[in-house]
Amino acid sequence: MTARSGSRAWLLAEAPASRTQARLGRWFVGWLALCDNLLAMIGLAIVVALVVMAVAAPWIAPYSPYDQVLIDRLQYPSLAHWLGTDDLGRDILSRVLYGAQITLVIVALVSAIVLPIGLGIGAVAGYVGGWVDSALMRLTDIFLAFPRLIMALAFAAALGPGIENAVIAIALTAWPPYARLARAEALTIRKSDYIHAAKMQGASGLRIVWSHVVPLCISSVIVRLTLDMAGIILTAAGLGFLGMGAQPPTPEWGLLVADGREFILDQWWVATIPGLAIFVVSLGFNLLGDGLRDVFDPRGV
Repeated sequence: MTARSGSRAWLLAEAPASRTQARLGRWFVGWLALCDNLLAMIGLAIVVALVVMAVAAPWIAPYSPYDQVLIDRLQYPSLAHWLGTDDLGRDILSRVLYGAQITLVIVALVSAIVLPIGLGIGAVAGYVGGWVDSALMRLTDIFLAFPRLIMALAFAAALGPGIENAVIAIALTAWPPYARLARAEALTIRKSDYIHAAKMQGASGLRIVWSHVVPLCISSVIVRLTLDMAGIILTAAGLGFLGMGAQPPTPEWGLLVADGREFILDQWWVATIPGLAIFVVSLGFNLLGDGLRDVFDPRGV
């Protein structure tokens, strides 16, 4: 208990002795604020549950997600199959658990593509200004002029069906809001005193953007990314539902909903269970994103 109190006092020190202590203290204060938000903690619990499901799927899934047992097709939920079976006798619980892996991979890959592109374009446009800013923002406006799902469908149709192409299609349509957000942050930062001091010390424009502008944009972009996770998941599910994303027999949630739509009236569980998984995970990311927004921007602007 004493060690815990000592660590807390060290993290909450009013005069940090080092940059590391100040950074850790700032994150600890943010964590305490997040813990005070019940809805945000519920969202965090859902996201953690998604990660646990994805990682532990090979051990906790009762059956293989691909094994077909036709004599067990379209069984109601029971002790043998907790969430029932689909039209090929595959256990729905196992397929939903393995589908969490695919959802997590899609979210991770899209984030890994979107963040560098959005941050890079927005930070450069806001810091450099002039014709560079105009050109990059007009390119951004072109992508923002079309609905995201429609553009994702167009890119997926051009690239062909498959998870990899679906990730590329989603990423190509998801980066513009992050670019605009990073640009807005860069516009407020570029006239700061420490930016002028860095210039006087001989720092190049690229170094200033990378070392000073981008780090200050990251928190806002991460909050926006967390709020957009639900949209990414829904877009991926929509592509899978329309046959432009994951292909059979991959247990992707949107594809599972599509497989069960013809049985929705009599065997409701085939499409409803993966649909509920999409809903709950999307809700979890939205709740967590709202909590992070309150932590990083208490004014709510």
